[in-house]
Amino acid sequence: MNAEEMKRAAAARAAELVRDGMRLGLGTGSTARHFVAIVGEKVRAGLKVVCVPTSEATRLQAEAEGIPLTTLDETPALDLTVDGADELDDSLRLIKGGGGALLREKIVAAASRRMVVIADGSKHVDVLGRFPLPIEVNPFGLRATQEAIVQVLARRWPSAPLTLRRGTDGNPYVTDGGHFILDAALQRIDEPEALANDLVAIPGVVEHGLFLGLASGAVIATDGGLVELGQLG
Repeated sequence: MNAEEMKRAAAARAAELVRDGMRLGLGTGSTARHFVAIVGEKVRAGLKVVCVPTSEATRLQAEAEGIPLTTLDETPALDLTVDGADELDDSLRLIKGGGGALLREKIVAAASRRMVVIADGSKHVDVLGRFPLPIEVNPFGLRATQEAIVQVLARRWPSAPLTLRRGTDGNPYVTDGGHFILDAALQRIDEPEALANDLVAIPGVVEHGLFLGLASGAVIATDGGLVELGQLG
């Protein structure tokens, strides 16, 4: 299978978990798009669900698929969220945010009884950190926040690059919530819980891409077939 076929296979397995009447969280990214498309097919075949999208891009796709949408204000508790990951380890710790939707993704995941991650085998790692860690920040006081983050990172990564993410137009990338993203190239995160605690204590940091204790299961598509981690059901 090529990469897209792997993503589709993982999404299809996760879609088997969807039942009539469920309240779903719809993830964002290249793998989650396959899941949204499959849910759309099921809805057109008669499946009854309501869904909360984790980004404006996912909202637009879901609307085009004819999927009924709700919000967390209207439906504050969800049964299942299915989303991708930029990295995941055997303990179901994740790095997310490569697509810029990490804040909404984390809010939706936290509101869900279960979160199942879908990914191709390239995202499964022994230790998190190869993928740069996204850190969502308020544009106000950007430089002060950036310097505070550098000080925190310097305790373990004294020379780690911290880069302001930019869009294709060269301007700072702006999230759906109106924030900026700083990407930290750490290479290896041996203690993600400690780093998460340090980052959230910094004024100006809105959220970070470490998803810890949120995923209950994962479906990983490899050349050898599907690998399941944790509990899907």
